Amino acid sequence: MTNPRLRVPPNCDLTLGMTCIDKSVPGVTVWRMAAEEHLANPVGMIQGGFLAAFADSAMATATVTNLEGQRVYSTNTELKISYLRPAPVGSPLTCTARVIGGGRRVAFVEAEIADATGRLIAKASSTYLLTPRD
Repeated sequence: MTNPRLRVPPNCDLTLGMTCIDKSVPGVTVWRMAAEEHLANPVGMIQGGFLAAFADSAMATATVTNLEGQRVYSTNTELKISYLRPAPVGSPLTCTARVIGGGRRVAFVEAEIADATGRLIAKASSTYLLTPRD
């Protein structure tokens, strides 16, 4: 039986306007997100929590694409993000996530968020617990 809560794409991705644009290489995903006004803080820059959610979705998807057909829940156990420069409203953002290590129960993943000119906005790293599912 299919779990009705497992929506693809998930509601969080829809809310943030995130789209996976490439997952052709196992363990690597590339996502796009429009830096829209509703995601901005009072000074007109994209709020950091939205950037963290963007990186988290990209990294979680990278873990799943790296598992060669295994069905798992990928649960974030910790996330670190460094904001290198502000992301202004209006610039499309790209997040590239890569699995850098791990095994059958855990994955170590990194992500980079860049603006439309390719300038690095943020770097993130995370550990995901991989739990088998039916």
